[in-house]
Amino acid sequence: MNGTHDDGFDDDDFAEGAFSDEEWDTGLLEEELRQAAAILDPVPAGLRQIAVEAYALRDVDARIAELTFDSLVDAIPVRGETDPPRMLTFRAGEVTVDVEVTAEGLIGQLLPPGPARIDVLSGPRAHARLTADDMGRFTGDAPPAGPFALRLRTGEDLVVTEWLRA
Repeated sequence: MNGTHDDGFDDDDFAEGAFSDEEWDTGLLEEELRQAAAILDPVPAGLRQIAVEAYALRDVDARIAELTFDSLVDAIPVRGETDPPRMLTFRAGEVTVDVEVTAEGLIGQLLPPGPARIDVLSGPRAHARLTADDMGRFTGDAPPAGPFALRLRTGEDLVVTEWLRA
Protein backbone atom coordinates (compact mmCIF):
# COMPACT_ATOMS: atom_id res chain seq x y z
CA MET A 1 0.00 0.00 0.00
CA ASN A 2 1.60 3.15 -1.21
CA GLY A 3 0.31 6.66 -0.65
CA THR A 4 0.32 9.84 1.38
CA HIS A 5 -0.56 9.71 5.09
CA ASP A 6 -2.16 12.31 7.37
CA ASP A 7 1.32 13.41 8.44
CA GLY A 8 2.14 14.55 4.90
CA PHE A 9 4.83 11.94 4.25
CA ASP A 10 4.72 9.47 1.39
CA ASP A 11 5.53 5.81 1.91
CA ASP A 12 8.42 6.31 -0.50
CA ASP A 13 9.96 8.79 1.98
CA PHE A 14 10.58 5.93 4.39
CA ALA A 15 11.85 3.38 1.90
CA GLU A 16 15.21 1.89 2.76
CA GLY A 17 17.96 4.31 1.82
CA ALA A 18 15.52 7.20 1.28
CA PHE A 19 17.47 9.37 3.75
CA SER A 20 21.22 9.71 3.53
CA ASP A 21 23.49 9.75 6.58
CA GLU A 22 23.80 13.51 6.22
CA GLU A 23 20.03 13.93 6.54
CA TRP A 24 19.97 11.78 9.72
CA ASP A 25 21.94 13.89 12.17
CA THR A 26 21.74 11.57 15.19
CA GLY A 27 23.53 14.09 17.40
CA LEU A 28 20.91 16.73 16.61
CA LEU A 29 18.10 14.22 17.10
CA GLU A 30 19.53 13.16 20.46
CA GLU A 31 19.81 16.77 21.60
CA GLU A 32 16.22 17.51 20.57
CA LEU A 33 15.01 14.44 22.46
CA ARG A 34 16.97 15.52 25.57
CA GLN A 35 15.43 19.00 25.41
CA ALA A 36 11.94 17.56 25.00
CA ALA A 37 12.46 15.19 27.94
CA ALA A 38 13.78 18.02 30.12
CA ILE A 39 10.70 20.11 29.39
CA LEU A 40 8.04 17.42 29.37
CA ASP A 41 9.36 14.99 31.98
CA PRO A 42 12.12 16.51 34.14
CA VAL A 43 13.86 14.36 36.74
CA PRO A 44 12.80 15.58 40.23
CA ALA A 45 15.69 17.06 42.21
CA GLY A 46 15.04 14.65 45.08
CA LEU A 47 15.26 11.63 42.80
CA ARG A 48 18.46 12.96 41.24
CA GLN A 49 20.00 13.32 44.74
CA ILE A 50 18.97 9.76 45.67
CA ALA A 51 20.61 8.50 42.48
CA VAL A 52 23.81 10.37 43.31
CA GLU A 53 23.84 8.92 46.83
CA ALA A 54 23.12 5.42 45.55
CA TYR A 55 26.02 5.80 43.12
CA ALA A 56 28.23 6.77 46.06
CA LEU A 57 27.55 3.31 47.51
CA ARG A 58 29.11 1.60 44.50
CA ASP A 59 32.47 1.18 46.24
CA VAL A 60 33.63 -2.31 45.29
CA ASP A 61 35.51 -2.71 48.56
CA ALA A 62 32.37 -2.14 50.63
CA ARG A 63 30.90 -5.09 52.45
CA ILE A 64 27.11 -5.16 52.54
CA ALA A 65 25.70 -5.43 56.05
CA GLU A 66 22.66 -7.69 56.09
CA LEU A 67 19.66 -6.78 58.22
CA THR A 68 19.42 -9.59 60.80
CA PHE A 69 16.88 -8.03 63.19
CA ASP A 70 14.13 -5.43 62.74
CA SER A 71 11.80 -4.80 65.66
CA LEU A 72 8.97 -3.95 63.24
CA VAL A 73 9.08 -7.54 62.03
CA ASP A 74 10.89 -9.66 64.61
CA ALA A 75 9.91 -8.21 68.00
CA ILE A 76 6.91 -8.97 70.18
CA PRO A 77 4.90 -5.77 70.77
CA VAL A 78 5.00 -4.33 74.28
CA ARG A 79 1.60 -3.61 75.81
CA GLY A 80 0.98 0.05 76.51
CA GLU A 81 3.92 1.25 74.41
CA THR A 82 2.49 3.77 71.93
CA ASP A 83 5.61 4.71 69.93
CA PRO A 84 8.40 2.22 70.62
CA PRO A 85 11.83 2.88 69.11
CA ARG A 86 12.75 0.81 66.09
CA MET A 87 15.62 -1.54 66.82
CA LEU A 88 17.80 -2.70 63.92
CA THR A 89 20.77 -5.05 63.78
CA PHE A 90 23.02 -5.32 60.73
CA ARG A 91 25.83 -7.82 60.29
CA ALA A 92 28.72 -7.98 57.82
CA GLY A 93 31.24 -10.69 58.72
CA GLU A 94 32.56 -9.88 62.18
CA VAL A 95 31.08 -6.36 62.22
CA THR A 96 27.71 -5.88 63.91
CA VAL A 97 25.83 -2.58 63.95
CA ASP A 98 22.98 -2.12 66.44
CA VAL A 99 20.81 0.95 65.80
CA GLU A 100 17.84 2.40 67.66
CA VAL A 101 15.73 4.79 65.56
CA THR A 102 13.55 7.16 67.61
CA ALA A 103 11.68 10.39 66.99
CA GLU A 104 14.70 12.18 68.49
CA GLY A 105 17.33 10.58 66.25
CA LEU A 106 19.66 7.59 66.12
CA ILE A 107 21.55 5.77 68.86
CA GLY A 108 23.87 2.95 67.95
CA GLN A 109 26.87 0.82 68.69
CA LEU A 110 29.42 -1.05 66.61
CA LEU A 111 30.80 -4.42 67.57
CA PRO A 112 33.65 -5.04 67.87
CA PRO A 113 33.86 -1.65 69.58
CA GLY A 114 36.06 1.02 68.07
CA PRO A 115 36.09 4.43 66.43
CA ALA A 116 34.38 4.84 63.08
CA ARG A 117 32.91 7.43 60.77
CA ILE A 118 29.24 6.84 59.95
CA ASP A 119 27.32 8.50 57.15
CA VAL A 120 23.54 8.39 57.47
CA LEU A 121 22.28 8.50 53.89
CA SER A 122 18.69 9.63 53.84
CA GLY A 123 16.84 10.24 50.60
CA PRO A 124 17.17 13.65 49.00
CA ARG A 125 18.53 15.29 52.15
CA ALA A 126 22.22 15.86 52.58
CA HIS A 127 23.65 12.98 54.57
CA ALA A 128 24.48 13.31 58.24
CA ARG A 129 27.99 12.47 59.37
CA LEU A 130 28.34 10.80 62.77
CA THR A 131 31.38 9.59 64.70
CA ALA A 132 31.58 6.46 66.82
CA ASP A 133 33.75 6.73 69.93
CA ASP A 134 36.33 4.17 71.13
CA MET A 135 33.49 2.06 72.55
CA GLY A 136 31.76 2.05 69.14
CA ARG A 137 28.88 4.25 70.36
CA PHE A 138 27.30 6.91 68.15
CA THR A 139 24.29 9.21 68.21
CA GLY A 140 22.55 11.45 65.70
CA ASP A 141 20.20 14.33 66.46
CA ALA A 142 17.88 13.98 63.47
CA PRO A 143 15.91 10.81 62.70
CA PRO A 144 16.11 9.71 59.07
CA ALA A 145 13.07 10.61 56.98
CA GLY A 146 12.13 8.16 54.27
CA PRO A 147 14.64 5.64 52.94
CA PHE A 148 18.02 5.55 54.67
CA ALA A 149 21.22 3.53 54.80
CA LEU A 150 24.37 3.66 56.90
CA ARG A 151 27.90 3.76 55.50
CA LEU A 152 30.59 2.96 58.09
CA ARG A 153 34.34 3.39 57.81
CA THR A 154 36.21 1.52 60.51
CA GLY A 155 39.94 1.74 59.84
CA GLU A 156 40.41 0.03 56.48
CA ASP A 157 36.91 -1.50 56.37
CA LEU A 158 33.96 0.02 54.55
CA VAL A 159 30.56 -1.41 55.45
CA VAL A 160 27.26 -0.32 53.92
CA THR A 161 23.82 -1.33 55.18
CA GLU A 162 20.91 -2.07 52.93
CA TRP A 163 18.37 0.72 52.42
CA LEU A 164 15.36 0.78 54.76
CA ARG A 165 12.35 3.02 55.15
CA ALA A 166 12.33 4.92 58.45
